Amino acid sequence: MTVIVWVTVAILIVSALLGILRLILATDEATAAAVSDLIYFCAVGTFVMIATLLDSSVIFDVASIAALLGILATVALSRILTRGRR
Repeated sequence: MTVIVWVTVAILIVSALLGILRLILATDEATAAAVSDLIYFCAVGTFVMIATLLDSSVIFDVASIAALLGILATVALSRILTRGRR
């Protein structure tokens, strides 16, 4: 179980690093917003995997709230980028 968790954390970290590289090379705001969400949810996933390893329910609760706030931020940012159009 421990090996699976650490492999998953490594994959999430590599994904976040590639996302940071793409964020630096982003040409428009929509791409930057999508990549920022990727980086954010990679961090949340990393916290969940570490919580699994430590068997901590508190970190799971924090990660759940962070995921909810991340989704709300994504919706708000999409409304800002589209200037309220649906």
